[in-house]
Amino acid sequence: MSGFFSVYGISTGLLVSGDDIIDRVISSLKDTEAKSIENGDILLFAESPLSTTEGRNIRLDDITPSAEAYRLSEKYHLDARLAEVVIQESDTIVGGVPGYLLAGKWDLILPNAGVDESNAPDGWVTRLPADPEASAKRLREEIRERTGKDTAVIIIDSRTHSMRLGVSGVAIGCSGIQPISDERGKPDLYGNKLQVTRRAIADSLASTAELLMGEASEGVPVVLVRGYPYIRCENCRIETISAKEDLFLNLGK
Repeated sequence: MSGFFSVYGISTGLLVSGDDIIDRVISSLKDTEAKSIENGDILLFAESPLSTTEGRNIRLDDITPSAEAYRLSEKYHLDARLAEVVIQESDTIVGGVPGYLLAGKWDLILPNAGVDESNAPDGWVTRLPADPEASAKRLREEIRERTGKDTAVIIIDSRTHSMRLGVSGVAIGCSGIQPISDERGKPDLYGNKLQVTRRAIADSLASTAELLMGEASEGVPVVLVRGYPYIRCENCRIETISAKEDLFLNLGK
């Protein structure tokens, strides 16, 4: 590794359903120091504005809550219409805290199944991309078709972490990049071979991008990383582990 890489925030302006996000990225890049997309660049897309362009916003007034949604809304103190959207977006509901349901989705445990009221018009919510891996692949192919450049694409979200305050970035879909670096067998500073260490490359890049994207009105839905020496991978995906393998879920067992 060269010891440095560059990160550029791309301000596209407000995105709405049906917008061509790649066109907005290409035109907005002209106003940054990056100027244009180059071979080897990594483009990170925030899930909420991407979902908006994919038509994943939904108006709460159009939702008819089920009996289960009313039950959960009373138990966990949230809008029954929101509870219904979360139910529809979830594989299972495993619990909750006031204001949030804890949902099983894509072999993950997510607050409100990723359904978000922030960065959406009043009375609307944004759902996660229906298939983040497919979205990443589509965006990467569109970039190649329009620019001729071979890049990597990562779809990112912000998440809380067990027993920690605050959020940081996490990758939920990728294309063209190996998201995990297996360090097992490599020697440490004292010659001891690493036993279990795997580096979450895509998650680390997601957190880097979050520093420029922000969480409020920054208006930076895409970040370009240039000069990071990642391993290219055509068919890599963001992998999960089973609950039985998760150290935190098995605490005390």
